Amino acid sequence: MDTTMPNFNVLWLQSGGCGGCSMSLLCADTADFHGQLRDAGINLLWHPSLSLESGCELIELLERAADGRLRVDALCIEGSLLRGPNNTGRFHVLAGTGIPMIDWVRRLAATARQVVAIGSCAAWGGIAAGGSNPTDACGLQYEDDRPGGLLGAEFRCGSGLPVINVAGCPTHPGWVIDSLMALAAGQFSAADLDPLNRPRFYADQLVHHGCTRNEYYEFKASAEKPSDLGCMMEHMGCKGTQVHADCNTRLWNGEGSCTRGGYACIACTEPGFQEPGHPFHETPKIAGIPIGLPTDMPKAWFVALASLSKSATPKRVKANATADHLKVAPAVRKTRLR
Repeated sequence: MDTTMPNFNVLWLQSGGCGGCSMSLLCADTADFHGQLRDAGINLLWHPSLSLESGCELIELLERAADGRLRVDALCIEGSLLRGPNNTGRFHVLAGTGIPMIDWVRRLAATARQVVAIGSCAAWGGIAAGGSNPTDACGLQYEDDRPGGLLGAEFRCGSGLPVINVAGCPTHPGWVIDSLMALAAGQFSAADLDPLNRPRFYADQLVHHGCTRNEYYEFKASAEKPSDLGCMMEHMGCKGTQVHADCNTRLWNGEGSCTRGGYACIACTEPGFQEPGHPFHETPKIAGIPIGLPTDMPKAWFVALASLSKSATPKRVKANATADHLKVAPAVRKTRLR
């Protein structure tokens, strides 16, 4: 055996989705994507955008993998699984095979060592499952937040783990790379998954953590229109205090996030985010109080703290919150601070 060759085989298939997670993956913080995988011992068997094999070559590869003749250590599925019409899967047939994608996924998942849902479509059904869901789209092991999906709630892959849900729309390239590296290193177990089977290294965080608007949030100094600098929770639909992801501490492309770009967090790592029941840019309220309160905070506490915070808001923070640039800079004090 040549120990210099990568030995963790990854097979990546795209189902019902836009390809955004693959586009995101190509923005991984490296100048040599394939080299990074190779150095981690990861061998990319096939990817729809990155591999040269097509047609008969791909079909042969898939047959070998489905029959167990080619070892698949991680089966990565991007996009939702389209079961329609009438549970035939004929809305999405893998080109050149005449076989529905859902049938390929079932066969491959039965032999794979690990199964990984790449993005919220593969995890929960995502955008494709919105509205009347005419294609009967679902996730690999969930339909929104309900266990089940294509493979069923009881499914376990060869390693004994359920489907690993690397959720996001799109998912952060770091979440994908870190998950695959941990799997390849044998350093990923059931304890590393949160209650929705997302990797804890990013899902045990909140988008709120590290948000540059946190001072405005603390004083409940709120933005009133998209260009304002203030907190977007009260009026602009931001769900960052409730959503599990590390977007503001693990920045996109090394420098950005939705909230840093002036956009409210729409909860894209969470089941059902595609249909919140209200416009994404508006915060639903009852008696003037936002329905979606910060995780783990009782409503009475929030109301009391919000009232106190607003009464103590510095003029600087209040003025800047509804401006598109800093109108008032922090005061300069003596350098010997006390």
